[in-house]
Amino acid sequence: MSRQLGRLVIVVLGIAAGLGLAWSGTLAAPSFLHAQAVAQPAPLPLSAGTAPDSVLGATGKHSRFALLARRVAPGVVNVHTSKTVVQQSMPFPGFPFGGFFGFGQQQGQQPQKRTFKAAALGTGFVIRADSLIVTNNHVVDGVDEITVVFSDGTRSDAKVVGTDPKTDVALIRAKAKRKYTTLKMGDSDALLPGDWVIAIGNPFGLDHTVTAGIVSATGRDIGQGPYDDFIQTDAAINPGNSGGPLLNLAGEVIGINTAINPRANTIGFAVPINMAKKILPALEKEGHVVRGWLGVGVQPITPELADAMDLEVQEGALIAQITPASPASKAGLKRGDVIVRFGKQAIHHMRELPRAVAATPPGTTVEVEVIRKKKHVTKNVEIAKLEDEGEHATKESTAPDDKQGSTAFGFDIGDVPEQMRQQLGLGPKQGAVIVRVYPGGPGQQAGLRRGDVILEVDQQAVSGGADAEKRLHDAGGKVLLFIQRDRSSLFVAVPRKH
Repeated sequence: MSRQLGRLVIVVLGIAAGLGLAWSGTLAAPSFLHAQAVAQPAPLPLSAGTAPDSVLGATGKHSRFALLARRVAPGVVNVHTSKTVVQQSMPFPGFPFGGFFGFGQQQGQQPQKRTFKAAALGTGFVIRADSLIVTNNHVVDGVDEITVVFSDGTRSDAKVVGTDPKTDVALIRAKAKRKYTTLKMGDSDALLPGDWVIAIGNPFGLDHTVTAGIVSATGRDIGQGPYDDFIQTDAAINPGNSGGPLLNLAGEVIGINTAINPRANTIGFAVPINMAKKILPALEKEGHVVRGWLGVGVQPITPELADAMDLEVQEGALIAQITPASPASKAGLKRGDVIVRFGKQAIHHMRELPRAVAATPPGTTVEVEVIRKKKHVTKNVEIAKLEDEGEHATKESTAPDDKQGSTAFGFDIGDVPEQMRQQLGLGPKQGAVIVRVYPGGPGQQAGLRRGDVILEVDQQAVSGGADAEKRLHDAGGKVLLFIQRDRSSLFVAVPRKH
């Protein structure tokens, strides 16, 4: 099932100079893009929640937005990158548009390679006086050269210190020996929808553009990965703003502008600065982030699942899959357990668990509380290191339709073919395969697919099509299926057709 915002087209905010948003030839920045140095007014006694009224500054009466933007501008940099691109094209001698119209191409001709430097733009902000700068991973990913441009127009080469694709955060270091103005990092957990924020960045190459708005929402999951926890804002951000700061009215960075919904003018997303603060030390020291691993696939608790499993509350992360020899397996966690607490953190929603596990150093023993058949059970789990393939949150599906047995739930079943059994590693009589899902029926509405293998009916293992058919025939108005789909497994609650 799609995440809540899964239907949105989300794009990262880096901008490539040249044709459209694709990599292209190097484009020199027009001179008007560089701001002139200005005298800095004395810091104002601002607070994060102060209303943006007008106050008296060094040059007259200005809005707090104006004075704040002027104060923090030296700590915001434009990030110019370039990379080597190899382009292949077929030659069409004698006719300039021969390839387009199909003329001129000679049999046996080989593609011609053209190598050039492609330029792109982003934003960053200084966090330490020894020239450390935060930006987005996608701004510097795979580039050959990085140049940062300061608010006074001066430039410096820079190098990558560390990157984290999973959160889209990167740390770079400028090489110039100069005085660096640093921005203070605030507390993104203290944000509330409606709080004023400003964004400063390099949209479409227009350097140090300032926009203002409010926090529209926090904790947004936009379908970019298991650690989604974005701040949504209506402050205008555009391609080129990537990596720039989202600030509160105290001048503290509370987010890193990262993505937009291109079909809307006022929907932008920023990585919470508290998430970045947790990983920046590792990026500086190791160049990458080491995360914890539990070894479970989880799914949300829907009202249907809560009802089918007789759960008192619709909270927690339902374990749908346990990796063999994983920390979860060794600790005795089981499929069907609902994780409601990880260490000291209560797990109200499924997506809170991957972030909590990832933030736990490998080798740490954590007490995990689960609900198992209406009883609260605690297990001590020693967290392991998350490898590249790591832990994936199992996506929720929806479920099946007719009168008797499986058809009453909207699908037909049969024995698992031997070849499929071997591919999935199933036992001799383990499971039953769905061979047909009726359009518009409960099974289709619940997300079942042809080829899904039913391993359990109402948390009882099935041994073949006949056994599964009998259990479905005897089931009540709703059945809880545990299915295997390719290499993943999940629970699905399916109502009987009325």
